[in-house]
Amino acid sequence: MPGPAFPRANKRLGQHFLIDQNIVRKIVAAAELTPDETVLEVGPGRGILTEALASVARRVVAVEIDPQLHRLLQARQSEWKNVEVVCADALSYSLEAVAAGTVVVGNLPYYISTPLLFKFLEHRHRFPRLVLMLQNEVADRLVAKAGTSAYGVLSVMAQYAADISKAFTVSANCFRPRPEVGSAVVVLRTKQEALLSPEEEPAFAAVVKAAFAHRRKTLVNSLRDEGYDPQAVIDAISAVGIVSTVRAETLSLDTFSRLATRLDRPKPS
Repeated sequence: MPGPAFPRANKRLGQHFLIDQNIVRKIVAAAELTPDETVLEVGPGRGILTEALASVARRVVAVEIDPQLHRLLQARQSEWKNVEVVCADALSYSLEAVAAGTVVVGNLPYYISTPLLFKFLEHRHRFPRLVLMLQNEVADRLVAKAGTSAYGVLSVMAQYAADISKAFTVSANCFRPRPEVGSAVVVLRTKQEALLSPEEEPAFAAVVKAAFAHRRKTLVNSLRDEGYDPQAVIDAISAVGIVSTVRAETLSLDTFSRLATRLDRPKPS
């Protein structure tokens, strides 16, 4: 029996539909799902991954922004007894009602991948694992180590919240339409014990962003240019045992966290 006639990919929504069943199997394997777990799938598209997830998980909640795709996916509810298809923008979708222990799986549209990732990490107490398809460059930044060119704000902030591994790369030929860049699947295992208290985290985020705001400058100068008192920065750097000529990309996550506890956020000018 022929399947539904799906509409063409919507360029405005950055749609690139996965067509390779081998990649689907690898994503499901990376998710390490058990029969009693619930999955929150972002961007089910034409449902190739949804179907595979439904075969191994207790329940799948698939969030699709495209009303046409949502309608066609809903037509398959008779065969997907444990799938709920929600028509919503994942960026504005409320996570408050998502059950703790839910596993996030998704092929994230490139244009919203970073803000969406941070949204999930802000609610990481609900999600033990996230298995995400991302642009390969973004995946490299997520797993980058201190001292490398890819290491930056995204690396530090994501690694603060999760242990991250790059599971495998995905050729552009595995999608229709074919994207201009390669993709990769990353696995994020969220950290339930944080280095800092919730009250200290805003200062940490501010220091990290300010430190990388001027990558070619020393840490002291970059923080000064972002409003931090230079002497306070020098004192804090000395207290954590690093030299004043250091640049942001050489600092480890632990060093950033110790530095942040010694610096007050700059007052708005």
